[in-house]
Amino acid sequence: MSSSSLLAPGDPSMETEAPQAAVTRERRLDPDLQEKFPKPYLARAMAAVDPSNPEGTKGRDPRGMSVLQQHVAFFDSNGDGIVYPWETFKGLRAIGVGFVKSLFLAFLINLIMSYPTQPYMSDLVKREFDVLAPNGSNYLAWSLDAEILLASKDLLKTIKPKDDKDKSTPAEQAMALHILRFDPAKFDAVFSKYGRTHPNALTEDEVTLMLKGNRNMYDFIGWAAAIGEWRLLYSVAKDKDGLLQREIVRGAFDGSLFEQLRDRKKSS
Repeated sequence: MSSSSLLAPGDPSMETEAPQAAVTRERRLDPDLQEKFPKPYLARAMAAVDPSNPEGTKGRDPRGMSVLQQHVAFFDSNGDGIVYPWETFKGLRAIGVGFVKSLFLAFLINLIMSYPTQPYMSDLVKREFDVLAPNGSNYLAWSLDAEILLASKDLLKTIKPKDDKDKSTPAEQAMALHILRFDPAKFDAVFSKYGRTHPNALTEDEVTLMLKGNRNMYDFIGWAAAIGEWRLLYSVAKDKDGLLQREIVRGAFDGSLFEQLRDRKKSS
């Protein structure tokens, strides 16, 4: 039985669409998401989950890494915790990006990311960012590593504001959550809000609408980075009908997509 059936008919407190706000009809949410897999609003640390993959990518060993770390680890070919420009180049070539584009992107990505990820992220990719034990025995080490990562991205105030004036914005809080965990509900909302042609896929125009709908004001570098990342993903992973499938996007988060693209290229 759906939880919505337990409510009184016409109960406005549970409505996800407002008649006078057209945008809420255009960007819909799934009110029954909790019926499709357990605890969709619980952000996961090591698995990119959705209704079709309630335990994450089947057979994948996260090796104690967060979803973001798994994403980056594909490009760390020698496993030393540092992604050098030539490793980025090799990784891009492995997933099917052209030679010239890979050369340009390797230079650009490492140029942009090298400073904000030094020196703390190199340790995190090497899995020194331990998983929080269920009994909390490693809480102090875990919390320190989390603070270092957030501080390196100027997001420490999301968990430790200095004073009332140092409060973080909702966008900064969402960014901090994205760094540390995979949020299934927000991932689902990408497709429920913007997948208007197909419920589990995005067209090129819908990708553009999604990017515009999630921009932070005056974050021009963030706009450019998001456009570049999603355009690259669309170019290497769209299907024959020009659609970016939900499963493809989910695989990009935990890096399993990159492995599939690499294996497909090797076999072709």
